[in-house]
Amino acid sequence: MFKALDPVLHSQVRLSIMTILLPLKSAEFSYLLSNIETTKGNLSFQIAKLKDAGYIEVKKSFKNNYPLTTLKITSKGIDAYEQYIESISEYFKKSGKI
Repeated sequence: MFKALDPVLHSQVRLSIMTILLPLKSAEFSYLLSNIETTKGNLSFQIAKLKDAGYIEVKKSFKNNYPLTTLKITSKGIDAYEQYIESISEYFKKSGKI
């Protein structure tokens, strides 16, 4: 039997955000935008989904009079990410390709 995949993380952009944030203490919106092929609007939407799930924290501030959005992965987000990787790995193992 296959394990269920977390629907919050089973999105290319959301998974990309989590993968980038995992090794970092925090990252700015602009950093994510430059490393993920998506639009500003879509990135904002996907960040909101992760925030609503409690997987990331979003801090809004200003830097040189410009808005600055900084993101940080939460312990709940780390646990969810690790579980997702474990679950999806089972799919590949069962295919015999790993």
